[in-house]
Amino acid sequence: MKNQYDDIIHLPPHKSKRHPSMSLSNRAAQFAPFSALVGHKDVIKEAARITGNKIDLEEEAIISLNEKLAMIQEGYLKGAEITITYFSPDEKKEGGEYREKKGRIKRMNQEEGHLVMKDGACIPLDDIFNIEQSC
Repeated sequence: MKNQYDDIIHLPPHKSKRHPSMSLSNRAAQFAPFSALVGHKDVIKEAARITGNKIDLEEEAIISLNEKLAMIQEGYLKGAEITITYFSPDEKKEGGEYREKKGRIKRMNQEEGHLVMKDGACIPLDDIFNIEQSC
């Protein structure tokens, strides 16, 4: 069976004498995805990000936490390696996440309501969920 392009199918591709060949990266850029709505992808990503709510401690956990904070205030845990679990509110939307901070306590500032770690981190006392002394 004869095809209408049989006479040219085996010829080499045309090369222009006036214009140089386009590089492969420039050719590929012609077919790259196009974002008509700038920032739309970021908004969708932010909306999909999950944040959690702050957990209300039960009475036993509050008593235990207050005892540990009293030990810190009196200097019993000074210089000890500890792990603090605390709630970190999200800056962009409601809720937040629980984080852990390992280190040593520099001081506890009850007037301002936060713990200051030796590395300079400040953790609000109201956001602390648990304190554990590392071995």
